[in-house]
Amino acid sequence: MKNFALIGAAGYIAPRHLQAIKDTGNNLVAALDRFDSVGIMDSYFPHADFFTEFERFDRHIDKLKRLGQKIDYVSICSPNYLHDSHIRFGLRHHADAICEKPLVLNPWNVDALEEIEKETGRRVFTILQLRLHPNIIQLKKEIEAASADKMFDVDLNYITSRGKWYHHSWKGDENKSGGIATNIGIHFFDMLLWVFGSLKSIQIKSYEADSASGYLELQKARVHWRLSINEEHLPAEVKAKGKRTFRSLTMNGKEIEFSDGFTDLHTTSYKEILAGRGFGLADARPSIELAHEIRPKRG
Repeated sequence: MKNFALIGAAGYIAPRHLQAIKDTGNNLVAALDRFDSVGIMDSYFPHADFFTEFERFDRHIDKLKRLGQKIDYVSICSPNYLHDSHIRFGLRHHADAICEKPLVLNPWNVDALEEIEKETGRRVFTILQLRLHPNIIQLKKEIEAASADKMFDVDLNYITSRGKWYHHSWKGDENKSGGIATNIGIHFFDMLLWVFGSLKSIQIKSYEADSASGYLELQKARVHWRLSINEEHLPAEVKAKGKRTFRSLTMNGKEIEFSDGFTDLHTTSYKEILAGRGFGLADARPSIELAHEIRPKRG
């Protein structure tokens, strides 16, 4: 049984990490969040210590280490702009880090983390769950089996409606979230690069606070993509059903279905990490570089 600490326990994605820690037979020792609405922990690890102040959490982790109760992994579900700092915290406490996507906001942050991995001998892992989705795995096999010069035409359309709160939270601050391409699109970009190969060229058609679109030429695909958090962009038939999310991926006009099966993929990700097969810094880098390239250069 491995000991885990978790940073960002009150966040939207934290329950999936709590479930994954529990499903893999491990133990959550301590958790941190500046917000104290973390009653969800009772469903998973009611005896875990909880802190709202980073300094007390840091001291507690250090005390556990001196008492022989070393933390093996730090799971990070905090806001995007804090990931880099929290990963460093885990590595310097001689734990491996498991961080939600986007792993970091900028490519040079990956460079620095590679150096700290070497210094500490610890590893940084990230959650790239679409790589573990059975339908996406099958798609990748199809692409690999095709002739080397074959190009595929791909359309990605992802609309996930967000309310007014979004623009007033850290997610609406591009300096903290990385903007829509990083915050909303990062796992789709990772999936596209993983399946269809590295980036050859890029065109940005539009980039707003609530939506973005463009064209990517990858080694084996021509990709038209659109991301949005604006409910007005939902197709009429989706609105008529009262749904607030629309996800579509087509290849040569054929729909690739991957809407189902998301729930358990964090547990699968943890199993892979614990088995030594998790996705690391080198895996995360291409999509981080792409999202950074899409983000408008300010100033």
